[in-house]
Amino acid sequence: MYLRVDGQSLFFDIVGEKLRIDGPRLVEKPTLISLHGGPGFDHQRLRPDMDALADIAQVLYLDHRGNGRSDRGNPAHWNLARWGDDVRELCDALGIEKPIVLGNSFGGMVAMSYATRHPDHPGKLVLSSTAARMDLERIVAAFTRIGGDEAGAVARRYWTAPCDASAADYARVCLPLYSRRPQDPDVLARTTWGFEVMFAFARDESRTYDLLPDLRRVRCPTLVLAGEDDPITPIADAEDIAAALPPGLVRFERFADCGHGSYRDQPERTFALLRE
Repeated sequence: MYLRVDGQSLFFDIVGEKLRIDGPRLVEKPTLISLHGGPGFDHQRLRPDMDALADIAQVLYLDHRGNGRSDRGNPAHWNLARWGDDVRELCDALGIEKPIVLGNSFGGMVAMSYATRHPDHPGKLVLSSTAARMDLERIVAAFTRIGGDEAGAVARRYWTAPCDASAADYARVCLPLYSRRPQDPDVLARTTWGFEVMFAFARDESRTYDLLPDLRRVRCPTLVLAGEDDPITPIADAEDIAAALPPGLVRFERFADCGHGSYRDQPERTFALLRE
């Protein structure tokens, strides 16, 4: 399905009804907005995993502006401020109030942008395997620890000079180190890729963004999930996020022997936490 937001067509899909039938009653379920990683991917990276929550929530998947099946649009609008505003404007257009917004990886960056720019709007946040600012030395050190010197060097080369050649090496050497469990080849096969937006973000805003100072503006309960063996958003990034959020609103859950995306490596514990 498509919706015009700020003059651009954004693709979204929904799994599960908003009103659940319970005998003579209709029970309203919360809306869970799932924000995918990347940029340069699409929402298929979260499916079918998050579909499992459709019994207790209406699950909405969004392809970020410039990503997946959404319009590519103007590259000048490929930035965290606009991506965060898109979440709010999508909700306004669909009549969604107090959503639970779950962002994984880059999607967590968008979720933090949305929540700090529109602090009264979200009902709850889930920040999964994400970072409020990029620390290249942390990333290189994590890849080196997990995959050796070659992995560290390849990661540095890609994030310093993103292009087709460095991305090919990164996909070969570094991507297999993201998670303990191998990537599902079916998910990879059905993913819509957008290397232009991927390289643009890696080359530009990824080097300068810093959401940490604004996290004090968050006003809703926030669950932070992070793996101790995550090379691309190291556990220290999650520690920084948890420390910057208002202390009465944050719950930080760290996963030993877990990489990027606890819902992949440790789904049983992750989904128990999400349901709680």
